[in-house]
Amino acid sequence: MSHTLDTYRLLGRSGLRVSPLALGAATFGTEWGWGAEQDEARKLFDLYVERGGNFIDTAGTYTNGTSERLLGRFARDRRESLVLATKYTTLRRPGDPNSGGPHRKSLFASVEASLRQLNTDYLDLLYLHVWDFTTPVEEILRGMDDLVRQGKVLYVAISNAPAWQVSRMQAIADLRGWSPLVALEIEYNLIERAGERDLIPMAREMGLGVIPYSPLAGGVLTGKYSRADLTATPTGTDDGTRKRFNLGVGAVTARALEIAEVVKEVATELGRTPAQVGLAWTLRNPGVTAPIIGARTPAQLEDNLGALEVDFTARQLARLDEAGAIRLGFPHDMLASDRMRAETRGDLKIEARQ
Repeated sequence: MSHTLDTYRLLGRSGLRVSPLALGAATFGTEWGWGAEQDEARKLFDLYVERGGNFIDTAGTYTNGTSERLLGRFARDRRESLVLATKYTTLRRPGDPNSGGPHRKSLFASVEASLRQLNTDYLDLLYLHVWDFTTPVEEILRGMDDLVRQGKVLYVAISNAPAWQVSRMQAIADLRGWSPLVALEIEYNLIERAGERDLIPMAREMGLGVIPYSPLAGGVLTGKYSRADLTATPTGTDDGTRKRFNLGVGAVTARALEIAEVVKEVATELGRTPAQVGLAWTLRNPGVTAPIIGARTPAQLEDNLGALEVDFTARQLARLDEAGAIRLGFPHDMLASDRMRAETRGDLKIEARQ
């Protein structure tokens, strides 16, 4: 386990060094009903980089553009030492169908807007934010490669897309000599583990570093929810607004609360907080490069950074794994069965790769 933010990891099959926890800048600004005002956001930024953190995640549409603008202001004096990641595809101008989507027109316009808002000449990492099932992958990959060749983007990546499409894109990029995808951003935490079926194994095989967002399941794993929240009406505070959102999207369920209770029990045994345990579990996955932490206050960020120091016993780790375990489904369950292994491998001894 990494114990500091400056114990850097390589991002996918690239030479880019990033911190083991990324700072999520979606909390920079209050336009979404929760988040940090400018002065508080500056404290979050300063705390993170002073600890050696260099990997900061944003998007052009986060907090209606405030996230990128504040980040550009904060990063101005240390731009070269930071890895700034942003995204494109989400709609910028209602009524203009070409202001969003993965196509070339949206891609180039979005990158120019992000460069202006971040007040920089280049983006370290650009994600395709949301897959739309309409734009030809060759158009996307060629556009991304053009931006890399122009020096406006250094590395390209993808988020929220099917595993089969990502692997196909990576193969096409390789065959055409275009810039490869180096990162995959997905929702992944003890409650949402669907990425273990195909996305995370695919990323390891195809050379993409996995960057989990919502590693604490929107705060559910911090232990601040109870069964009463399933029927209660939140107040109008920042926390209440976030609670209302999480309840509205179905993030708070009986199953989620049961998993959160196990996290809380393990945290008590370790003398740690539930947030630290939830993040530390995600960090242990060898397929994960850097979870994104979305702290709203310096105290929350300080607590989150403590996850780097958490070590589990084998029994504690087994309890956490069991609490959030999912069926991998076909064909994974069938291929992992003793009968199928016997039929395909016989007595052949194969050393598993780590």
